[in-house]
Amino acid sequence: MFQRKPGRFRHRSNARSPGRHNHGHTQRPNTFSNGHSRNGFRPAQSPAKLLEKYNALAKEALSSGDRILSENYLQHVDHFERIVSTKNLNQNENKSQETSSTKVEDSNPSSNDQVEQVQTEQVQTEQVQTEQVQTEQAQTIKK
Repeated sequence: MFQRKPGRFRHRSNARSPGRHNHGHTQRPNTFSNGHSRNGFRPAQSPAKLLEKYNALAKEALSSGDRILSENYLQHVDHFERIVSTKNLNQNENKSQETSSTKVEDSNPSSNDQVEQVQTEQVQTEQVQTEQVQTEQAQTIKK
């Protein structure tokens, strides 16, 4: 009768399953030393770039006559506008906090009130600018 060679196609227990032991080899990271990934995955674009991208796509879809696709892209534009405005607002708040923390505290309460008034005016100006940009984009898309 035919006899199999011992050790070939033998069932291994869980302790000796393939891939369990690395025999002194360490697993390589998924990125090169220059920051590029090994699998070709591109990192996500910034919200500002995505805002421009979807705005252009919305205009293109509208010019081709597809109003539904254009509205879809405009929803993306709205989403990324909110992200960019929130990011800008947070950056401005952080800058104002840094400048106020580096300055020596003045005992004169009127100067502190003036600083707060300037900060609120800056925030209001940014909100008005954001609203103007949104209305301009909506007008250009409608054309």
